[in-house]
Amino acid sequence: MKKQLKIDYEWLNHWKELPDTEYILVEKAFEAAEDAYAPYSSFHVGAAVLLADGTIIKGNNQENIAYPSGLCAERVALFYAGANYPNTIVKTIVVLAKGDLIAPDECVSPCGSCRQVIAESEFRQKQDIRIVLIAQDGKTWIFNRIKDILVFPFGVK
Repeated sequence: MKKQLKIDYEWLNHWKELPDTEYILVEKAFEAAEDAYAPYSSFHVGAAVLLADGTIIKGNNQENIAYPSGLCAERVALFYAGANYPNTIVKTIVVLAKGDLIAPDECVSPCGSCRQVIAESEFRQKQDIRIVLIAQDGKTWIFNRIKDILVFPFGVK
């Protein structure tokens, strides 16, 4: 038996087309990227998470000379949310990057570990998380759930 998967996403020419609440998240993600600790890659990733109560949490990548001891921006933000707001729903996560490791017109995409953490966050809260990915030139991809970019997540139905 052969089956097929379908992915739904939205594409915008620029993140400034987003609703006001997400526009603010993008600005916070840019702030977070500026403060990233990336002395080895010079690749600054910022994430901003919107909680159901309106709280915004920033995260950025934290590199370490003892690779792979660093942590991605998405996990920094989501783990902070889980530790400090364990009963508050994560509504949206915005992720963007600055640096030469990705073409300016390509959206940075969460790594496999971050995708799995987003999946676990959705499972934990029993609700999808909107994922907004921003390219350096402003192009924007929007996914309404992690299963659109992580098929068959480990241990999560």
